[in-house]
Amino acid sequence: MNTPPPPHTAARLARVAALASAVCLLVAGCSVLGVARDGKDADAAGGSGGGMKVALVTHGGKGDAFWDLVRRGAETAAVKDGVDLTYAGDADPAAQADLVRDAVRDKVDGIAVTLAKPAAMRGPIAQAKAAGIPVVGLNSGIDAWRPSGLLEYFGQDESVAGRAVGDKLDEVKAEHALCVVHERGNVALEARCAGVKKAFHGDTDNLYVDGSDMDAVGATIASRLRQDTSIDEVVTNGAQYALSAVKAVRQAGSRAKVATFDLNEDLVKAVQDGDVQFAVDQQPYLQGYLAVNALWLYRTNGNVSGGGTAPVLTGPAFVTRSNVSAVARFAAAGTR
Repeated sequence: MNTPPPPHTAARLARVAALASAVCLLVAGCSVLGVARDGKDADAAGGSGGGMKVALVTHGGKGDAFWDLVRRGAETAAVKDGVDLTYAGDADPAAQADLVRDAVRDKVDGIAVTLAKPAAMRGPIAQAKAAGIPVVGLNSGIDAWRPSGLLEYFGQDESVAGRAVGDKLDEVKAEHALCVVHERGNVALEARCAGVKKAFHGDTDNLYVDGSDMDAVGATIASRLRQDTSIDEVVTNGAQYALSAVKAVRQAGSRAKVATFDLNEDLVKAVQDGDVQFAVDQQPYLQGYLAVNALWLYRTNGNVSGGGTAPVLTGPAFVTRSNVSAVARFAAAGTR
């Protein structure tokens, strides 16, 4: 026969039982609160996206090393969060818009998109919102993401970056800069060159080239340098275009120096060797990573970086010969 516990012990056991019951209720309640809007369990501690599907749609063309970095960052976040990620890119704005519509039809749980041509994205973004799909922006469209109705934005303020380059050109005592735009109408590239012109005390001219034809890019730059020998600085808007500009300067017999926005492994070596004066790093790997991770956080925990009113800046950061060694090993690993 069991002996009943003393009164004080019985009371203690009752309190423990009540506490355990309350904990069970609390856990059950947390489980309900942790269900994302699509009904999938949010498992933040386990890093699981619960089968969440995310589409990353950019204006990047195939074979562009810059967009490879964006994609790698996004893929890293997807693996960490247990997200099923699809990537698609097209430099044609109408085609990019169709890719976003495809993602909506696929009933993804979130879309990350670039706004190089914001007007082309308005319709598909509105479709995504109507379908209850959250959309975040990255890389291009810092002035357009809020009017477009996006939740968050991750990237560089290109106007600020351009002005920083203009100031840098004054520091190196340049007098006449040629700002090479490889995609006419791209709001980010136009903002950069406008920023350079605004801050730089010397002369700034824009040169529009066909970024899809690297031979034509080099030939056009070389031709302009031969025509105007006063140009002493060529500023490009991508690492591969900077390397092409280095060759063009030599072909033209010009005294011009080369600087650029963005970098990759080959550009890092060019800075180390002194062929390129400096590069502005907007950290594309980080942009892809943050965009995917932000959608996971929003779906699983309702988080919105910047409160939905301020962009999350990933640049600009200058890479020069004096500090390039600090990023060289990351560039070699394919993440910078």
